[in-house]
Amino acid sequence: MAQDFNTSYQLARVDSTSDCSTNKDDSVRGGCAVEIGKDIGSPFVLLRTNSRDEDGRARRSGNVWTASAHVITAVIGSGVLSLAWSIAQIGWIAGPFILLVFALITYYNAVLLADCYRHPDPISGRRNYTYIDAVRAHLGEKQVWLCGIMQYVNLIGTSIGYSITASISMVAIVRSNCFYRNGHDAKCHTSNNPYMILFGAMQIVLSQIPDFDRLWWLSAVAAIMSFSYSSIGLGLAIGKASEKGHSHGSLTGTDVLTIEGKVWSVFQALGNIAFAYSFAMILIEIQDTLKSPPPENKTMKRASLVGITITTVFYMAVGCVGYAAFGDKAPGNMLTGFGFYNPYWLVDIANACIVVHLVGAYQVFAQPVFALSENWVMKRWSTSPYITFKPSMCLPFAGPTKLPVFRLVSRTLYVIVTVILSMLLPFFNDVLGLLGAMAFWPLTVYFPVTMHISQAQVKPWTPKWVALQTLSFLCLLISLAAGMGSIAGIITDLKRYAPFKSHY
Repeated sequence: MAQDFNTSYQLARVDSTSDCSTNKDDSVRGGCAVEIGKDIGSPFVLLRTNSRDEDGRARRSGNVWTASAHVITAVIGSGVLSLAWSIAQIGWIAGPFILLVFALITYYNAVLLADCYRHPDPISGRRNYTYIDAVRAHLGEKQVWLCGIMQYVNLIGTSIGYSITASISMVAIVRSNCFYRNGHDAKCHTSNNPYMILFGAMQIVLSQIPDFDRLWWLSAVAAIMSFSYSSIGLGLAIGKASEKGHSHGSLTGTDVLTIEGKVWSVFQALGNIAFAYSFAMILIEIQDTLKSPPPENKTMKRASLVGITITTVFYMAVGCVGYAAFGDKAPGNMLTGFGFYNPYWLVDIANACIVVHLVGAYQVFAQPVFALSENWVMKRWSTSPYITFKPSMCLPFAGPTKLPVFRLVSRTLYVIVTVILSMLLPFFNDVLGLLGAMAFWPLTVYFPVTMHISQAQVKPWTPKWVALQTLSFLCLLISLAAGMGSIAGIITDLKRYAPFKSHY
């Protein structure tokens, strides 16, 4: 007889004084435990429940609101701090408009990607649990290689970017307290290298915790921290913008000595805005948490609309109010532009929130890299004593744990390499722009568009096919422009920067 793996039984106690009359669904008799009507003589009942989905996994319980929260948490991050600077490069005319365009592009491609969660039919097809699974199902193995390379390059780059951002925030706290103790004229220049090393040391320890990125409270802490420092930045910007006697920006943005310099700064700003909207790589994973019915793709489309709308309103507020507060002199990281002493404690809280957020966010992006490398090594050298040796260690949040020596060494080396690269390239806006450029076209646009064409069987040279390919091509140009602008910024910064000697 075939066994139903989607059925489970729950033991529940009932009133022993009740009789054994059969209830309406013939699955429970009062005072007796029954299984499909079979008495087993006990003051308990076995309740039959469907606790698993059709794929055999635990029943999903997510809905439009939980998915919206995940989208907002994924989108709103350290990228929000660069939006005032980005609008300053573009100006009042084009800046808010470009923010809105990126929001619309992100939403449209999220709609296309939501239909790719199942294959071949978007409602009844087989589930894909990750972005790469969806690419494999719709486009085949050759495209998986390109997708994997782009995803993991972006994950590694984000680890570097987060190390830079966290160290800048820690330096800002140190300088703020220095000014508060010694006065506004004190020399409080501080190197960020020790704080990158400190951040790296924390990551070496946290990297050894099994499945750190799956700790239940991690997403909640990240969301609270993101909204905290973003809201503080917005509040401070509103206060500064209301002051009299300073510029509120211009229609065309910052004045640069050369046309070439202006072009590069605008391109770099595009990369920063693209980075602020990047979440496509985890959309499939978010959709995999949703219950059905209603169909997961419909719920995910609504959640994307809610999440991206809320995020865009927030981004518009932070970016535009930040630009109004600082004018064409808006800093690359908005929280470093309020001075280090007025009000120093509130800026310190915001920067501390950034550090806490990025301590956990680093692991979220690093754990997939760890998993990929360790799975590959285990397949090739599964019997090597170096790979299998597991001494016991006591780790935070995990207690006594058998820790493979290979994992200890490999994860430690990864953190060390990302920290060294962060020291070599400690350029906040340049690095964010480059990351945004690398992720925007391939992960946010190209793969969703190409998978939709394959799934919907859109015929070449039809109006819809031409429109989709035009969108993809234009976004490719944006990514190339943003990448060139960010690389040009890095080259310019390297001319006046000595490696390992950055000071703020």
